[in-house]
Amino acid sequence: MNTTITDVFFDLDHTLWDFDKNSEMAFDRIFKSKFPEIKIEDFIEKYAPINQACWKLYQNDQITHVELRYNRLKFSFDALNVEISDEDINTIAHDYIEFLTDNNHLFDGAIEVLDYLKPRYKLHIITNGFANVQEKKINNALLSGYFNTITNSELAGVKKPNSIIFDYAVNSARASKENSIMIGDCLDADVNGALNAGLDAIFFNEKKIEAPKNIKQVNHLLELKKYL
Repeated sequence: MNTTITDVFFDLDHTLWDFDKNSEMAFDRIFKSKFPEIKIEDFIEKYAPINQACWKLYQNDQITHVELRYNRLKFSFDALNVEISDEDINTIAHDYIEFLTDNNHLFDGAIEVLDYLKPRYKLHIITNGFANVQEKKINNALLSGYFNTITNSELAGVKKPNSIIFDYAVNSARASKENSIMIGDCLDADVNGALNAGLDAIFFNEKKIEAPKNIKQVNHLLELKKYL
């Protein structure tokens, strides 16, 4: 146990909640009924990087919530050379959000590490995701009992990496920055955002990408026990 840390803040998507797996399952369900001719593997290959790029724009306030939901689908179908109407895109966007939260796959070790941390620290979530969607994910995955506070960008009025959302989360938790640590999968939003706001941080580097040597990192959630 790290005796200087009292509060541990987690990102949700791509850190605890396996967004890629749950997302693929939601699209598979949609396509089987509406677009059986499209192979889900082909769609996901195009969609994954496009969605990531769109989220980065959204995170930096360069596109709106509505544009995010539309663009990531439209650009993916364009990349597959599949013509699709705006009406169909809007239907898929709606169904996707509905179906996404029905799935509750977590990263390997998520529950075990939360069970380990819960008696030792106060646990919290900071997410850029939409409030109603994130609440459903947390509840359906039976995570709500682990966390004292849940901060989303709608509540804070800004998104990670803006330091205001970290200030908001720390204040909501009645914690202090010097005794807090952030764990997330995004170097920019989670790690650098937290460090710039005055919190410590650990990079959940599940994809094992190149990362600065001075940043604490783990490739598996159970490795957090080395630091906490």
